Amino acid sequence: MRRSLEILPATAAKSIVVVGAGPSGMAAAITAAQRGHKVTLYDAASRPGGQLHLAASIPGKEEFRGLIDWFACQLDHPNITLRLGETATEEKLKAQDEVILATGVTPRDPGIPTEAGANVLSYIDVLQGASVGPRVAIIGAGGIGFDVAEYLVHQGDSPTEHPELWRREWGVSTPWQARGGLTDPQPEKPARQVWLLQRKAEKPGRRLGKTTGWIHRATLAAKGVKMIGGVNYEAITATGLQVSHGPDRLGAEEIAVDAVILCSGQEPSRGLSERLTSAGIPHHLIGGADVAAELDAKRAIDQAVRLAARL
Repeated sequence: MRRSLEILPATAAKSIVVVGAGPSGMAAAITAAQRGHKVTLYDAASRPGGQLHLAASIPGKEEFRGLIDWFACQLDHPNITLRLGETATEEKLKAQDEVILATGVTPRDPGIPTEAGANVLSYIDVLQGASVGPRVAIIGAGGIGFDVAEYLVHQGDSPTEHPELWRREWGVSTPWQARGGLTDPQPEKPARQVWLLQRKAEKPGRRLGKTTGWIHRATLAAKGVKMIGGVNYEAITATGLQVSHGPDRLGAEEIAVDAVILCSGQEPSRGLSERLTSAGIPHHLIGGADVAAELDAKRAIDQAVRLAARL
């Protein structure tokens, strides 16, 4: 159980720099500013929000837009100076009382042999609008892999924002129109053919959240997504993805796709941290820069607020 938290005025105002305007960086900056510290928030992007913008692009997760808007309002604080479109350097950070790095994560390279000319993209590339073609293989069937698959099979308006579309997709009616308020589901035709693959020899999606995982699995199944576990990735070629199956690497085949998307985990983005350490500049790591497990905004925000509350 998490201990209680009091956010009290600081006994002495400090000069604090936060690098990274994702959820953890914004939460740290806002909390520190509310306590009376002078905060400068850097981000190389032109807008705050970080990977919250990627999450908000997933059908069914549009509510993240409200969180982004809330953060934007809270950042409009007299104690916060926003430095968007700027890169924080050791020179800019060395004279500060406190330095907080919320530099996030980078997609992990699974190290699959890749042929020249192969179309290999990260989940970030795809959610930022990269072209993928009509046939796609997704490597990694964790939460991000499922999100990317939902993004890729979707076309047109999101059913979660249009009740009529949502009811038709899930076969929900009213008791006076259909017995029990249920009809045959009529999902929209998928925008493309998707293969969702994982190394673990278990049903893809088994480790998703207990209350919502079945929804994601059912949505993708209705869209014809081929979900396959126990896969060995042999090579990525210019024409597809070569795989085999099981510990004995049986049934070697090539899945003909136009793009292969890597959703195989993340690693902490710590390049700046390493440079600061070499320069002898103390700093704090929060969010994905600290722990790069499945992206968890709630955990990152909690860690950021607790750090800012004690500085």
